[in-house]
Amino acid sequence: MKAKTMFYCTACGNELPKWAGQCPACKAWNTIVEQPQESRRRGPSPGPEGHSAGSRPRPIAQVETARELRFETGMRELDRVLGGGAVQGSLVLVGGAPGIGKSTLMLQICEHLCRFAKVLYVSGEESERQIKLRADRLHVRGEQLYLQAETNLEDVVESVRELGPDVLIVDSIQTLYHGDLSAAPGSIGQVKDCTMALMQLAKGQGVTVFVIGHVNKEGSIAGPKVLEHMVDCVLYFEGEQQNSYRILRAAKNRFGATNEIGVFEMGDSGLREVPNPSEMLLSGRPQDTPGTCVTCVMEGVRPVLAEVQALLAPTSFNVPRRTANGFDFNRTNLLLAVLEKRGGLMVSSCDAYINVIGGLFLDEPAADLAMVIAMASSFRDRPVPGDLAAIGEVGLTGELRSVNALGQRLSEVHRLGFTKCLVPARISGKLDVPEGLQLIKVRNIREALAALL
Repeated sequence: MKAKTMFYCTACGNELPKWAGQCPACKAWNTIVEQPQESRRRGPSPGPEGHSAGSRPRPIAQVETARELRFETGMRELDRVLGGGAVQGSLVLVGGAPGIGKSTLMLQICEHLCRFAKVLYVSGEESERQIKLRADRLHVRGEQLYLQAETNLEDVVESVRELGPDVLIVDSIQTLYHGDLSAAPGSIGQVKDCTMALMQLAKGQGVTVFVIGHVNKEGSIAGPKVLEHMVDCVLYFEGEQQNSYRILRAAKNRFGATNEIGVFEMGDSGLREVPNPSEMLLSGRPQDTPGTCVTCVMEGVRPVLAEVQALLAPTSFNVPRRTANGFDFNRTNLLLAVLEKRGGLMVSSCDAYINVIGGLFLDEPAADLAMVIAMASSFRDRPVPGDLAAIGEVGLTGELRSVNALGQRLSEVHRLGFTKCLVPARISGKLDVPEGLQLIKVRNIREALAALL
């Protein structure tokens, strides 16, 4: 007798009775896959206080609002991204490309956590001996650190109940499997069920769980998109393999702000925190060279200075080439059109190559003005003053719009030694300008180009 199958969407986790080319829930194409349908008996899941999941509703006035218990992880950059530290009983998902440093980060925080907590490190990809060798290389010697090489979810849950750890680290969720499911580890059903069991473990016993997840070729967590909705916090570890710097970004956080970043540098002895990312991103910046400009973007509540570079050269093709690294490609084409129409520069006959230094991706409109200045500087082959930064959004008519948190941006610009800043003329609200920083206010890109170039 043929086993009954169901169809799932790998993007959102929606279930369908038959295959379809497009998911009716999230409208994604070619994401429907077939999985066997499992009929199994499920018992009641424990609640946060050990009660059954079928508890009775209570008035909101009777619900206790005790402040969440936070503890430091030993890495200030990670604590910043988590919103001030890890929360007891939370489920944190750490995703990233293979070899980016996820396991290294989790093992390094064990050195600090083992001073006041019992930590269980479960790995389905490495043996206990391999983890021990890596811990020796990272100088991690926690007396309360316990290692287990296991892929069976039931054995992991049993170990947690026997050992009673305060922190559980699972590396990785794609290697765990539930014995009641016949699907292979890493499949949609396995990932959903294993994550649900870990969530019940975290909420029921108050264990802080860190789960490592691999990403697919699109850059999202491998498995159903519903996995990110089940956890309390989603962290993405980003960076280029050939670059030693890594960026930890919060995509979701129920206990803090999102879009926070933490900057690390990968070395021989593991990850090292970079407390001043602006200084790191501007190190080695060329002086008196056309085609470069500095801007300030907000990563969460942290202002970060970034260097944008542009290279415009006459094209030898019928259609000019356009390349953007670290900047939105469509936004680049839009700014090139505005620069030609409103700025009077014939850039349509030039190849344009855009690059953002340090592996950052600037998706904030505040970087528009710096990108326009860098492209105009390369086109005219005239350098931008080295002590100048540019902040502002560019509209289709060439006007400059004000941006949020301008005071924080100016303070960071002044702290890094810049003496001039190009800003929009219309500024909403009161602005405290740091002493020694000269503001050059312009209304449109023509005035900006005339003031600089």
